[in-house]
Amino acid sequence: MALTENTVTTGTWLEDGQIQVKRMTYIEKGGVRIAERPPHRHVVAPGDDVAGEDARVQAVAAVLWTPAVIQAFRDQRVLNS
Repeated sequence: MALTENTVTTGTWLEDGQIQVKRMTYIEKGGVRIAERPPHRHVVAPGDDVAGEDARVQAVAAVLWTPAVIQAFRDQRVLNS
């Protein structure tokens, strides 16, 4: 039986519009999970390019990231720098 990898992406959005992305990769043999890779986590911020992200992350960003949310996030970053 061949080994296969199955990747699952989940996300959580924060109050300021950032999306925390978690990607888990499972190793399977004959449809049975036998191992998993350490999780990969990263954050995408309002206005970031999400073209390379999972389709679900892109869909959430398209809904959450209105022009007002993007501007408020940028304004907050300027205030905190």
